[in-house]
Amino acid sequence: MGDPALQQTMGSRCSLTAVDRDRSTIIQLHRARWAVLNMRSLFGPRAAHRVPRVVVLRGPRVLVLVVALLLTSIGLGQAQVGRAPDPNLAHPTRVVTVKRDGYTIAGLVTHREGATTFTSAVALFPGYPGILRLREEGGQPRFELRGNFLVRSRRLWLDEETLVVVVDAPSDQWSTFYQRFRESPRYGADVEALLREIGRRYSVEEWTLVGTSEGSVSALHAARMNPRLARRLILTASLFQATRHGPGLSAVTWDDLSAELLWVHHEDDPCAYTSYREAQEFARRSRKPLVTVRGGGPGRGEACQAFTAHGFVGVEREAVAAMRSWLKTGAVPADVRR
Repeated sequence: MGDPALQQTMGSRCSLTAVDRDRSTIIQLHRARWAVLNMRSLFGPRAAHRVPRVVVLRGPRVLVLVVALLLTSIGLGQAQVGRAPDPNLAHPTRVVTVKRDGYTIAGLVTHREGATTFTSAVALFPGYPGILRLREEGGQPRFELRGNFLVRSRRLWLDEETLVVVVDAPSDQWSTFYQRFRESPRYGADVEALLREIGRRYSVEEWTLVGTSEGSVSALHAARMNPRLARRLILTASLFQATRHGPGLSAVTWDDLSAELLWVHHEDDPCAYTSYREAQEFARRSRKPLVTVRGGGPGRGEACQAFTAHGFVGVEREAVAAMRSWLKTGAVPADVRR
């Protein structure tokens, strides 16, 4: 069954407070609006994202903030706005940061309480924009994209021998992180440096890379450029078509990939850039197996957002279980149905 803890929702909010206490709220709402505008510039007319509208009514000492629409998530595989409780943080979680030449790259490491010996390590690459802005504040991890499929379900990968790390964009790419950069040797070296440092700390050498939505581009190229490190690759809800930020997977030469590859896709994925029909075609073209996911829900939000079938909503546990099975046994799992 789907995990109820993964089904949290956020409604529209209306607040009535003093002017001096509302300034930060106004700033956050306008940031959300501009984030959606950025999505429109990336994907063009077909993205069809609605933009939150903030109406401010000024009284003697109060502001009435009316949010016509506060998105629960934006963009391909994007997180919801806000800070809902994160059940993943019930497990030991640590930010690992590696210094590079004038910038850093960081990962969010999670494992079971008491686990000390790891035989499996899974690197997760979230969807658009792939930028977590990962850091520690007051000794606690702080990051964005909490609603992304891979980020919100990361604890489902865990057992006594498995750790997971959510990979952030390099810090000097936090304003862009274009797909062409993800194809570059520098990005391959950045990911390698991060995973080798985590591997050194936790004594793991082999990795399974998992990408979802636009994160499939990150995971594919990181695996392609690090064949000794990335032994397996799982691509979920993959970005097959080109967007304004790059070609997606449309121009990939599959013979360049040495890692074992598994495709995972929801049959009812509603996103125009990640259709199930194309998942079947790419599986055929790459000569690699496809696991089809069915069922789940209920969904909410626009087609390419994280809480639709594009983000495996309501069937997260079953989808991750199938991927874990392949990681552990190498046998292609049966299609997933809930």
